[in-house]
Amino acid sequence: MRMRKDRAIMYGLIALLSLQVGCTGKKAAEEKGELTYQNPLPVKFGDPYVLLASDGRYYMYGTGAGAVDGFCAYSSDDLVNWKPEGQVYRGNTPDSWAVANFWAPEVYERNGKFYMLFSADWRHNPTHEEENFRIGVAVADHPTGPFKELSDKPLFDPGYPIIDGNLVEDAEGRTYLYYSRCCYKHPVESEVAEEARKKGLFDSVEESWIYGVEVSPDLTAVIGEPVLLLRPPVKLDDPQSEWESRSVTQGEVGRRWTEGSFTLRVDSLYYMMYSANFFGGANYAVGYAVSRDPLGPFVKAANNPVLEKNVEKGGIVTGTGHNSVTWSKDGKQMYCVYHGRTQATGDERVVFIDKMRIDENGRLTVDGPTTDPQPIR
Repeated sequence: MRMRKDRAIMYGLIALLSLQVGCTGKKAAEEKGELTYQNPLPVKFGDPYVLLASDGRYYMYGTGAGAVDGFCAYSSDDLVNWKPEGQVYRGNTPDSWAVANFWAPEVYERNGKFYMLFSADWRHNPTHEEENFRIGVAVADHPTGPFKELSDKPLFDPGYPIIDGNLVEDAEGRTYLYYSRCCYKHPVESEVAEEARKKGLFDSVEESWIYGVEVSPDLTAVIGEPVLLLRPPVKLDDPQSEWESRSVTQGEVGRRWTEGSFTLRVDSLYYMMYSANFFGGANYAVGYAVSRDPLGPFVKAANNPVLEKNVEKGGIVTGTGHNSVTWSKDGKQMYCVYHGRTQATGDERVVFIDKMRIDENGRLTVDGPTTDPQPIR
C-alpha cells in the first residue's frame, strides 16, 4: 500500500456535477477550470469501493444503484467525473451459489485479472436461516466485467453468516481475508447489554465481529482457522464504548456492529478501518485499529471515531460508514470513499469522497464529512 504526506493545493473554481441515476445514469458535467467536486457525489451506492487500475482509471463498485441481483460500476479519470459502466456482475442464475442480498463488492487486480469479493445469500440453506450470507469470488478480464463466479459455492463456510470481505497482502506476499460475522443469532453479554436490559431497551444485544484468515493465492480456499480481531467494547468505561454503542443506548436497535473493514498496510503497520452502529441509522460511524501483524492483535485508536455524522455541528450528513481508500495517481494523496445520507437524499445512500492522511505519529484522520466544494488535490 502506498502512503505519502498530504500536499493539498487549494483552488477557487467549482465544477458542478449533474445527477446520475442507477446503472445507466448520464455522465456528470465536465469540470470548469480546476478540478473541484462537491459531496455527495452523483452516485447512489452503499458500501462504495474504488480501484485505481493499471490502465490509469478509477473504477467504483458498490451496493445498489439499480443493479439486479448483482453490482454496477462507474469509471473516472479524475475522481470527479464518473461514467456509468452498467451492471458488471449478475448472480441468482441457475449455476450461481448466490441468490439474493448482493452486498459490498470489492475488486482487486491480480496477475492481469480482476477479482471481485462480494457478499450474498447462499442457495444452500437446509435450516432455512433468515440470514444465510457468505462471501464469494468472481473474476473478469476487465474491470468492467463481465465477472463470473470462480466456484459454485462460497469461498468458505465458517458455520455462521458473514459479509464485507476485504483483502490485504503482507510484506511476504501472503494474502489475508477480513470479514464480519453477522449479528444474527449472536447475542453477547456485556455491560452495555446489561444496562440496556435495566433500562428496558432490549432483552438482549446481538453483535457482529471482525475476523481474519489467510487465503490461498488463487483466492479459492482459506488457510488455517479464522482469528477474532475486533469486537464492540465489553465495558461501559471503555473509551470506545460510547460511540460504538449508540444504536443500542439510544434505543435504535438491539444490535452492535463491527463491520465494513478496510485494511491498509503502511510500512510495518496494518491500519484496519471499520464501521460501528446500525448501518441504516444516523449513528453509523468509522473508527480504526492498528496492528503489527495481519492477524492482530489490533488496538483501537484513541481518536476514534474518525468519521461520523455532523448534524450536531450544523451539518446535514448522517449515516457515514463502510469506507474504502484510494489514492491520487501520483500516490501522494489518500482519499476515504464512503456512503452517507443527507437531509435531501433521505434514506438513499450516496457516495462521499474526502481526503485522509496518516501523520508522522501514525495518527489517521479523515477531512470529512464535507458538503462544500472541494479541490480534488
